[in-house]
Amino acid sequence: MRSFLLILITTIITTACSNPKKDIINTEQDYQIIPKPVKLEIMNGRFMIDSNTTIAAEKSLENEAIYLAEILSSVANIEILFRPGNGNGKIVLKRDASIANDEGYTLSVAYNKIIISGKTAKGVFYGIQSLRQLMPAGIETEKNDVTKISIPAVLIEDSPRYTYRGMHLDVARHFFPVEFIKKYIDLIAMHKMNTFHWHLTEDQGWRIEIKKYPKLTEVGAWRNGTIIGHHPGTGNDEKKYGGFYTQDEIKGIVKYATERHITVIPEIELPGHSAAAIAAYPFLSCFPKEKTIIYDDMGSKKGKQIQAKGTPKIVQETWGVMDDVFCAGNEDTFAFLEDVLDEVIALFPSQYIHIGGDECPKGNWNRCPSCQERIQKQGLKDEHELQSYFIQRMEKYLNKKGKKIIGWDEILEGGLAPNATVMSWRGTKGGVEAAKQHHDVIMTPGHSVYFDHYQDENKDNEPLAIGGLTTVKDVYSYEPTPIGLSAEEQKFVLGSQANVWSEYMKTTDYVEYMILPRMTALSEIVWTPKDAKNWEDFDARLQHMAERYDAMGLNYAKHNIIKK
Repeated sequence: MRSFLLILITTIITTACSNPKKDIINTEQDYQIIPKPVKLEIMNGRFMIDSNTTIAAEKSLENEAIYLAEILSSVANIEILFRPGNGNGKIVLKRDASIANDEGYTLSVAYNKIIISGKTAKGVFYGIQSLRQLMPAGIETEKNDVTKISIPAVLIEDSPRYTYRGMHLDVARHFFPVEFIKKYIDLIAMHKMNTFHWHLTEDQGWRIEIKKYPKLTEVGAWRNGTIIGHHPGTGNDEKKYGGFYTQDEIKGIVKYATERHITVIPEIELPGHSAAAIAAYPFLSCFPKEKTIIYDDMGSKKGKQIQAKGTPKIVQETWGVMDDVFCAGNEDTFAFLEDVLDEVIALFPSQYIHIGGDECPKGNWNRCPSCQERIQKQGLKDEHELQSYFIQRMEKYLNKKGKKIIGWDEILEGGLAPNATVMSWRGTKGGVEAAKQHHDVIMTPGHSVYFDHYQDENKDNEPLAIGGLTTVKDVYSYEPTPIGLSAEEQKFVLGSQANVWSEYMKTTDYVEYMILPRMTALSEIVWTPKDAKNWEDFDARLQHMAERYDAMGLNYAKHNIIKK
């Protein structure tokens, strides 16, 4: 009898040790994933990460396997091995052609195995992001003491609602270093978004190295001062400000984004918002010898001295819409832009180049003999049609190079370029009009997804912003597909993005505060099915996401976060 009892006890202990997490009952609190998956089935049991954990993946998924191994190794402070091939790893990454959506994935977590499947590598990557959120927030801490991690068993089948899920960042008004750009890309990836719209040129700074035109960065990347306070300002700080990204730095950033399945779309503003380029090369202006207008008399002393010495053009030091724009009647303007775009195309593999096209005053064109001659020769009605000519000419050039253009909704004025995609920012009207013309549309309306707005009605408690009010709930309530479109027309709505204009965002902490948690709300808008959205449910999951922000050392707005 003693021998039988001893054998029985030994068997029980051995079974318990070999299957220590098989029968644990999990609850909804274990599955606080944002964006909310299409289908999530709670299972019993938990997978333990330990020194025996290995990752197996086919060669085409090596990038994703290494990415996951780095995450898990930081969790357990042990080395998680990646084994190329479809071996018997405890974690298996694989392609599955039966998954319908190119970005879709399935995630199966059992007590003894994890399988992440995607139709493409991108889908597998998104499955990894969901797995990441099933782990404690402490894994996000750079130097953590987490040694034991268990992952709740689950079956997830998931895919995004929209094909375009983007975040924009203006680095022209204020410049941000390479390491922060990579951090920004990491946040985009964590939220299962797939596009980084990089606003590189403006009136207040040119931020991309163009080797054929070195003055663009020698002159155009630097302004001699910046207004103090909210526009029109209370003075000028008289401090030289600027910076730019070398082509090697840009290549590194694009590679970093590509490894995270994020497309980088560069924006080169034309024909307006071009004062920095004109300061570098005045021949681009309709009136090269006229001084740059210093709006509201808030220009720096140095800038005024430059103008007095006979170099009339300066990089703008205040915000707003400037009258000095690229001359549409000068062939040299188009030769310059083609040269610039040739170098941009070589740096960015994206099918899209964003050409701006917004807020272009027509006053200089109206009094410019060359522009008026262009209008006459081309049989154009007015300056609005001249802008359309300008945009369509640049589109034809880019189309020949295998690229498509995106422009702000002003490119509708005077006639839309044949293959253009429209970003609708002045509300939704432009997006509706473009979709009805069967043009692709990306919805970016100021009322819902401009993250340079205030986040609280009491602006005294907020950092300086451009104006307006957009709370995280306002963002979550936004519906990207406008009403009034037929089922066929709705297909042209590719998705949505948030715009982050940096006039008042001087530091990286400032940017983080303005995007989080509004970015998190946007990620669910563009991923999760419309009928699965629920504010109360999202708000509850957001509390858990805030713990992840904290672990990552992010500076975020806490209006919706309940202090624990």
